[in-house]
Amino acid sequence: MNDLVEKVLQGDRRSAAKLITLIENDAPEKRDVLRQIYPHTGRAHVVGITGSPGAGKSSLVDELTREIRSEDLKVGVIAVDPTSPFSGGALLGDRIRMQEHATDRGVFIRSMGTRGSLGGLAEATRDAIRVLDAFGCDVILVETVGVGQSELDIMHHADTTLVVLTPQAGDHIQTIKAGIMEIADIFVINKADLDGARKMVTDIEAMLDLSPLINGWRPPVVTTIAIDHRGIPELWATIKKHRAWRKGNKGETNRERVRRELAEIIQRQLVHLISRDLDRHYEHLVEKVAARQLDPYSAAMDIIRQSWKGGLTQ
Repeated sequence: MNDLVEKVLQGDRRSAAKLITLIENDAPEKRDVLRQIYPHTGRAHVVGITGSPGAGKSSLVDELTREIRSEDLKVGVIAVDPTSPFSGGALLGDRIRMQEHATDRGVFIRSMGTRGSLGGLAEATRDAIRVLDAFGCDVILVETVGVGQSELDIMHHADTTLVVLTPQAGDHIQTIKAGIMEIADIFVINKADLDGARKMVTDIEAMLDLSPLINGWRPPVVTTIAIDHRGIPELWATIKKHRAWRKGNKGETNRERVRRELAEIIQRQLVHLISRDLDRHYEHLVEKVAARQLDPYSAAMDIIRQSWKGGLTQ
């Protein structure tokens, strides 16, 4: 396993793919692998691309990749697709859409199924980002599944979040939704050749006039026609401008992100431990609650305390 990590740090593509698969499958070696690569992360700029289905996110990622590669930067792409609740499979269509970049050694493309995870991303997305960071990617593009107003996890993973909207798709209604407004670092009006694009820009600008600035940053509104590469250079320039702005606020943002990640890891570990031990060690508490001898909240706190003391590191 140490050899595999070392190869990733040297830029070996096959080893990077193997490590991501190991993480996705939650292999026993996962924790040790992440411990080894963590000191080599934090250099890549992560760009999240989210928005409703049909907004042209994949085309936007494709053209952004081309634009970034024109500066000879190494690009990682993580494209998240919904997993079927029936078969457990995912279409992973971005591998089809981005075939042009498949032979480019400066581009690493990884499609991931959500595997039932909510929030628009796969559970392993954050760790896959770290692998690509350690692999040497300068920019990592993360495309979420088509989302509505509540699947906002990308804001906790990305350094710059693009919210992609399209005219004539009812998206102007979304601009008044607090969640979407708050996660966007940049608004992208894609398919801007359609009627209503200018009105959508005006509506978003009006909403931004009524919204407080986040640490002094006002999200720009960029229009694009991704399939013609129109507006893509301007979009990439805006992303770089946001990256430069972030440098003055990076410490606080990173601390917030670390705090959230630690809370999520603790939560997952506790759920795992309690689910594992509930039938085996806590049946007496279940019986007491069922007999009305103990209330559920007291029983739950007792289980949490015992699990915390007994097995968090197991």
